[in-house]
Amino acid sequence: MGMPPPATPGQRFVARLVDTLILGFIWTVALASTGALKYAYDNPGEQDMGKVTLSLVITMAVYFVYEGVMLARSGQTLGKKALRIRVAMLSDGDVPGRQGWLRAVVYVLPGMLIPLLVGTLFWLLNVLWCTWDQPLRQCLHDKAAKTVVVAA
Repeated sequence: MGMPPPATPGQRFVARLVDTLILGFIWTVALASTGALKYAYDNPGEQDMGKVTLSLVITMAVYFVYEGVMLARSGQTLGKKALRIRVAMLSDGDVPGRQGWLRAVVYVLPGMLIPLLVGTLFWLLNVLWCTWDQPLRQCLHDKAAKTVVVAA
């Protein structure tokens, strides 16, 4: 039967947009639970950077776990499910399992651990890679985990 066709960059973008909306909700909850939102409300124009940073670390950790668990178990985040695409092992098309966690590490952690500008540039290069990669349209996190995003 063979491997399904690779997902288009547009499908991948919209799926990631859905996941980013989920991430935004998680961050809002983290900002509220650390008191960062209340501080900003009580002190217009000011930020408690310690609370904001803690909220961001919590959010990225939760997002890493979300991405890792979803990909390891089913090969799909909620965004990928909505777009009917999935992550598959390049070798046999199976659900990534542990490789889903590696893919999540390469996608999420550089933005957390590398200083802001370099981390952002790496993330941008990573996600744009699929627009010129042929024939499988892999991003760098796909290449690291030996995965491909395909039609579900």
